[in-house]
Order: sequence, then C-alpha cells, then structure tokens
Amino acid sequence: MTDHAVASSRAPLEVRGVSRRFEETVALSDVSFAVNAGELFGLVGPDGAGKTTLFRILTTLLVPDSGTATVLGLDVVRDLWAIRSRVGYMPGRFSLYPDLSVEENLSFFASVFGTSIDEGRAIIAPIYDQIEPFKDRRAGALSGGMKQKLALCCALVHCPEILFLDEPTTGVDAVSRREFWDLLGALKKSGLPILVSTAYMDEATRCDRVGLIQRGRILAVDAPAAIAARYPNPLIAVHANERHKLIQSLRDYQHAKSVYPFGDEVHYSDARAAKAMDDIVAELRTYLAGSGFTDLRVKPISAGVEDAFMELMGQPEATVRAAA
Repeated sequence: MTDHAVASSRAPLEVRGVSRRFEETVALSDVSFAVNAGELFGLVGPDGAGKTTLFRILTTLLVPDSGTATVLGLDVVRDLWAIRSRVGYMPGRFSLYPDLSVEENLSFFASVFGTSIDEGRAIIAPIYDQIEPFKDRRAGALSGGMKQKLALCCALVHCPEILFLDEPTTGVDAVSRREFWDLLGALKKSGLPILVSTAYMDEATRCDRVGLIQRGRILAVDAPAAIAARYPNPLIAVHANERHKLIQSLRDYQHAKSVYPFGDEVHYSDARAAKAMDDIVAELRTYLAGSGFTDLRVKPISAGVEDAFMELMGQPEATVRAAA
C-alpha cells in the first residue's frame, strides 16, 4: 500500500489503500491520502480518473473492494449512518429539484437534517445572500453559476463538519468558477475541512494540497507549488503561427523529451537536464528557424501543476509510486 495519508487520528479524513473495480474496469487502485483539519484539499484529474467513485465511497454511497477510509474518525462502511448527518456533499451533477424554487429546495434539504434555513443562516449567509433575491425562482431556471451556489447552500445548511464537493465548477463560466473558489476560500477560513475534485488544472493552485489522480491511481500528493517544483527537465514555451507543424517539428527534434500544446503555446521539455538553459534555447531556436519558422517566440518557463501532471502520466507505474 502506498501511504499518502497523514498518520494522525485527528485527521478529519483518512483514506488507506482503497480499491474498487466495476467488473473488468479498475476505478480505484490502492488510493491513500488524508485531509487535515481546516484544509482545502483538491483531488485533480481528468474525467474517468476515479474521482466520483472515491467521493461516493467517502460519502457512504458505495463500498470499497479493499482498503479503509474514515471520515471524522468514523469508518465509511461500519458507521455510515453516523457519517451521513455530519457531512456536506455536493455531487458533480446538479441534483436539486428543478421544479421547486430556490427557497423550497433549501428548506427541503434543511428539513431532511432536522434544521431550518434560519438555523443554518450563519454558515450559508455569504452564499445565500447572493441568490436570495431569486428565492422564488425555479431552480431549473437558474444560470449554471447560480445553480452551483444553491447546491452549495444545500450542502452547508445543516452545518456539516466536513464538506465534499465533486467537480463543483464543471460546466460553469470562468467568472462563476472564480467566484465559487472565492467562496471556498472563505469557508476554509472558518476551519471547515474541504475535499474538492476538479478536472481544471488551474484550480489546483487554489488548494492547500492536491492529490493528482489518473486511471484510479494517486500520482502525487503535495502542495501545488511543491508538485510543480518536482518537474525534472528544462521547460520552454514555444509559439508560432503554424501550430500543428510546430508540434510535429518539436517532436522530431532529437533532444525532445515531451511536447504538449498549452493554450496558444507549446510546452517543450528537453531531455538534457544538465545542459544550460540558455544553450538549450539557442539551439532550439536555430533548429526551428532551420525548419522554416520565422515567427518564433521561444522562452524558458517554470513548470506548473499541469506540466508536472503530464510528466507523471508518462512515467511507469513503479516510478510514479516511488516519486509520490
């Protein structure tokens, strides 16, 4: 078992060696990590990586094939009924009642937990104040960002001791994404531990720590900056108008380690880790100019979380586990 879990009985969430299969499909393989008190922890990976399966296990909706997980010191299999009243869970798909109004949805979810909007007002106020002017509007008629804020209110109205958010910003616009993460930052300051999953690598930097997950395996667990700092090779951003030709030319270069498109640039990693960056840039520029590119922009850059993720994805499994 690979142990990313913090060895502390006080951790609000501990996952140790959790695996789960669906017939021949391995959804989770030996997953381990912990979320500490007051921590905003991000589970970052693409669609199909196993994030939702893990969330369903941690919120007692699914049983693992092997391994253990505790939430607030309670076992997710043995103590499921005790856990459910103490956690807040926002699933990835909008799961509120579209024909009920904003206020009716919130009142309903409060009543399920034996409370009311007024009793939970203190914790939901920063969010609910933004949507209360639309309290009589049907939930199904809300914008994507407003739906997410309502769903977050419903997950918080009973004052949970830990919050699980499964891809809460998927499908919403960039402004709503940023506002949602600002809200999570405010919740974290209150001391509430939060586990949030996302497929957006740029959101990883908003977390205290992240776990990178791919094909059911944890590739690394650390602070975002620490994960990015592990990137082992010189990294260069290259831009040219003929982007497809540029990618192919870079991949044909004899010293190329990896080449990936990033926005309007291409990130090129050089296999010569010990060579001076200025020399690598000069040689690369000469090579590309000789390949017919006249509109080049070539500059060394620091690796980000997405660069580190792509690097880890390309490593053999044993190497990834040793590095993590």
